[in-house]
Amino acid sequence: MVERRQHSLAKVLTLLFRAHPWHGIELGPDAPEVVPVYVEMLPTDTVKYELDKSTGFLKVDRPQRFSAQSPTLYGLIPQTLCGPRTAAYCQEKTGRPDIEGDEDPLDICVLSERPINRSDIILKARPIGGLRMIDGGEVDDKLIAVLENDLSYGHWRDISDCPENMLERFEHYFLTYKEMPGATQRQVEITHIYGRDEAHEVIRRSRLDYQERFADLRQSFDRLIG
Repeated sequence: MVERRQHSLAKVLTLLFRAHPWHGIELGPDAPEVVPVYVEMLPTDTVKYELDKSTGFLKVDRPQRFSAQSPTLYGLIPQTLCGPRTAAYCQEKTGRPDIEGDEDPLDICVLSERPINRSDIILKARPIGGLRMIDGGEVDDKLIAVLENDLSYGHWRDISDCPENMLERFEHYFLTYKEMPGATQRQVEITHIYGRDEAHEVIRRSRLDYQERFADLRQSFDRLIG
């Protein structure tokens, strides 16, 4: 009876109030094969938007420098966190013991044949690989995925399906999108391009990092509906 009441109350709350894109959307039972993605930016955006983590609203971060525009839809995977486990995996793969997590949700790029003309939405995507990126000594991986059931990209299952010139576009964008005019040193570096299996492991670890970091949040919710 108590569990039924808790389930009913949780359902009412989700109907009456919008879920926080990071905390309120379940990663789901199909992860890491298929994951929900909260879209923050479109390929046409000349301003960088990102989720305001405290309020759950999409906010303006900064104008894009020069002519840099995201190659694809860009967003985050809910209920993930680049924490100690995610950083340890980067350390293992790079042989560098000084890498830390950036304490942000996982970033993800999503390929779609048909233009999606608005952000602040949720979609389902299938991760096929990623870029192992380090930003100021912190792990900041950029996963690459395809829109689930997409007619052109939906059959891709691994980064090896992605053409070399497309991977070069991803690399160029993420290596340059933070550069300041006149800078002599890059703030970010990409050490590897990896495939589906490593992308899945990054998601698994970031999910555990999230669950540990925000255990109190879940407990508070359980107490509220109990």
